[in-house]
Amino acid sequence: MGANFPDPETLRAVLTLATKAPSVNNSQPWRWRVGPNSLHLYADAGHHLPRADPDRRDLLLSCGSALHHCTVGLAAMGWLATIDRLPDPADPDHLAAIEMVRQPPGELDVMLAAAISRRRTDRRNYSSWPVPWGDIALMGARAARAGVMLRQIDLLPRCFDLVIDPGRNNPDSPPGEDNAVMVALGTENDDDLARLRAGEATSLVLLSATAMGLASCLVTEPLEIDETREAMRADTFGNSGYPQILVRVGWAPVNADPLPTTPRRPLPEVADWSNDGAIIVGPDLIGGVSRTG
Repeated sequence: MGANFPDPETLRAVLTLATKAPSVNNSQPWRWRVGPNSLHLYADAGHHLPRADPDRRDLLLSCGSALHHCTVGLAAMGWLATIDRLPDPADPDHLAAIEMVRQPPGELDVMLAAAISRRRTDRRNYSSWPVPWGDIALMGARAARAGVMLRQIDLLPRCFDLVIDPGRNNPDSPPGEDNAVMVALGTENDDDLARLRAGEATSLVLLSATAMGLASCLVTEPLEIDETREAMRADTFGNSGYPQILVRVGWAPVNADPLPTTPRRPLPEVADWSNDGAIIVGPDLIGGVSRTG
């Protein structure tokens, strides 16, 4: 590692930001490996939930979100990432290989990176304040640049019972009208690459919402049923795209209590360092003492 690759301190900071990415059911199904000149993202099969996610769509969405968190962190620290997605056809768990070159951070890079630590999954009732159309349009434009479609939707009647009322039985949720907006993120194809890219766009939308001051949460229940997902595909994307995930955004009520952080796997559990073929395990590097083995 040197002038053409971030130093370990920078990589630890970036990967710590990446661990804050949202994941379906907080599964955190990712693993990072740092090579001499590149960074690699892998799916962690031990954190896949096969009964709830038989085709790995949720896993890929979650890992895509972590990938975007990582590239945002790199950009904010002056490193432009070039991503090779699904680089090894023989290894479907190898989701991305990242190389970097120096580039001064832009204003958007810094803004999105600053939003990572502030973002929370907020399932409470939102306030009656309307979400500005321009904010949704901006999220959609950013998602489009990532190759993902964003559509504002009204949930189909058959979906209502599948979406748990975020304020139900929650004494911390203030009463009143919830003027949240629901958006669907969809892709032209429905393969692993499309789902990974949808996860990246999900991160982009969530961080954009946070930077705008909006509350947000993922909604996955309707799309877990094939029939409702197919109906939403027809109604929302005109059969020209596949809905991958729903995001609910709105304004948190005034004086709402701050939300605690969601527990995350510590960095030593999700990152390994390699150096000329030898593995330097996270805890030893993070502790400041390197040990190969």
